[in-house]
Order: sequence, then structure tokens, then C-alpha cells
Amino acid sequence: MPPVSPPTLTVNHADQTTIRVAGAWLVHALSEGRRLHDLQTELTNKGQRDDIHWDLSQISALDHVGAQILWRAWGKKKPQHLVLQPVHEGLFQRVAEASQVNLVSAKRPLFYSIMQLGDIVLGFFEHLYGFSILLGQLMIDLAGFIRHPLRGPWKELSANLYRMGAQALGITALVGILIGIVLSYLSAQQLLTFGGDLFIVNILGMSIIRELGPLLAAILVAGRSGSAITAQLGVMRVTEELDAMLVMGIPHGSRLILPKVLALAIAMPLLVIWTDVMALIGGMISAQALLGMSPEFFVYKLPDAVPLLNYWIGLGKGVAFGILIALIACHYGLRIKPNTESLGHGTTNSVVIAITVVIIADAIFAIIFSKVGY
Repeated sequence: MPPVSPPTLTVNHADQTTIRVAGAWLVHALSEGRRLHDLQTELTNKGQRDDIHWDLSQISALDHVGAQILWRAWGKKKPQHLVLQPVHEGLFQRVAEASQVNLVSAKRPLFYSIMQLGDIVLGFFEHLYGFSILLGQLMIDLAGFIRHPLRGPWKELSANLYRMGAQALGITALVGILIGIVLSYLSAQQLLTFGGDLFIVNILGMSIIRELGPLLAAILVAGRSGSAITAQLGVMRVTEELDAMLVMGIPHGSRLILPKVLALAIAMPLLVIWTDVMALIGGMISAQALLGMSPEFFVYKLPDAVPLLNYWIGLGKGVAFGILIALIACHYGLRIKPNTESLGHGTTNSVVIAITVVIIADAIFAIIFSKVGY
């Protein structure tokens, strides 16, 4: 193979400024030493002047990289005075077309923001439509389960109860105790100022049993079990197990969706009670340390400070939150496309939307029962 001549630039000042480009303008020839840096520096100084005549007839070889360097030096347009070999015309034409495509794609339409808003609104209604179909199918499957309980997915239900309920006791207990200690500590600081030490039972009882207990348990379950449900269904979509189930005549609703929704509807109230107890224990520990209030007195005052109806409101919230978390997780899990990028994106959206919906539902409960239980 004959040696490749190096790329060169020669300036001729005889009668008019002419730059002769010669040699092999190939990527491996340009990358040797500081050759590319020196050529780019000289091109930057002289490239975009209109009075310069360019002579490219002495180029022995030219590839896309060399043509791109010259094209950028010309300001992404052909100079007025250019001598070019016919064989290189097509290469520069393709470079010019590629520059125009990049230029057009960088511009946004005039009503881009309105189009983006419309896309979000259409996506919301699409999710709402899919969620409605999922909820309707759940009602049908639940009716079938009630009519023929012996054919129900008892094994799947028990397995989901263990994974979503029993295995979540540790994290809910830890968070509940810490929240109870923090809330009791902050409340005790203020009550000591006004001499209202006894009211710490009212503050802890109402805030934990009615609001914080169900909300904390729901947020933890949404992050833990909701993401697991979405990831499980998403992996089944990626590995085509969902399609295989349909081929074998196994419906998704009664074998996948119904057990998860029922499991969370049963497990969430129990986790709410568990979280309430742990948070109250943490509050008692902090109250005894800061206010000298014995745990016996705390337990004695609790039924008078918190009416029984608040317990039922908290348990009702737990059931509603569990059903919402399971439905949202299943909805996003079934919408995942058979690729890993969609799996991660869908799992993230599932957790974020589930937590957001739980907080909105808690606000709705607070408005509906604002005059109940006090």
C-alpha cells in the first residue's frame, strides 16, 4: 500500500489570495501529532473570508471527517470561489444536507408549549381510561371470586399477604417508632412552655391514629410493595410470560391483579394498626424522658383523648390506600413495554403516582370527615 501524503494548506499571494488544499484529508492522517490542531487554527483565521479562492483540486483522498473540517471552516456554506474535483462534489453535498437537517431539528414549533400541554392532557385521559378498564375487570373478577370461592387464587393471595404484609413489619415499626419519638419531642418542647404537659396524649393520639399512621404506612408500602408489583408485572411483560398466560387461557385479572389488590386491602389496615402502636410507643418513650409521664398514665388517658371513631377512620383509610396502591402499581406494570428502559421508567412513575394519589386521597378523607371524631 503506497504511503499517504499528509494534508497541507498552502497560501499563494501572487495575484489574489488563494489557498490550495492538498494531500490526504483522511481521519488517520489528520490525527497524527498536532496536525489537526495546526490546520484548524489556520482555517479559523482564514476560512470565512469571502475574498479567498479555494483550490481543492490537489486533494489525493478525502473522507467525511476531512470534508466536515473544511465545511465548518467555511461557515457551513460553500465559498464563492471554489475549485473542486467532481468526485468530491457528492461528499460535500451530503455534509451540507446533514447540516440542514440538524438545523431544522433544533428549531421548535411555534406552539410547542401548547402541543406539549395537549400531549400531557391526552396522556392523562389515556391513563384514566386504562385505569377504568382495570377497575371494571377487577369488579368482574371479584364477583366471580365471591360466587365461586373454591376456585379463587388462594395460594397467590396468601403469598402476596406474606410479602406485602408480614415482610413489611420491620420497616414500618422502625419508621413508626422514630416518627413517634420526633413528634413527641417537638410537641413536648412547646407544651412545657405553656404548662400543658397532659395534652401530649391528645396531640400524639389524634395525629398518629387518624393521620400519620395510615399515611406513613401507605407511603412505605407504595415505595416497597408498589414498586415490587410494577417490576414483577414489567419483567413478566419483558420475558413474554403475560402473553404465554393468555395463550394458555389464564386470565391476568384473576391470577395477577385480584390477589394483589385483595392482599393489600387486607394487609394495609393491619399495617396501620402496627404503625400506630409503634409510633405511640415511641411517643411514650419520649414523653417519659422529657415530661416524666409514665407509660401507664399515657395508655390510661389515650381512650379519653382519642374517640374510638378515629380508629375506624384510620382503618378505612388503610383499606382505601391499599386498594389504590395496588391498582396503580398493576396499571403501570401492565403498560410496560418489552424493554428494560420502559421497565425502569414505569416503576418510577408507579411509585411517584401512588404516593401522590395517597396524599390526595388523605386530603379528601380529611375534608369529608372534618367534623367527625372530635
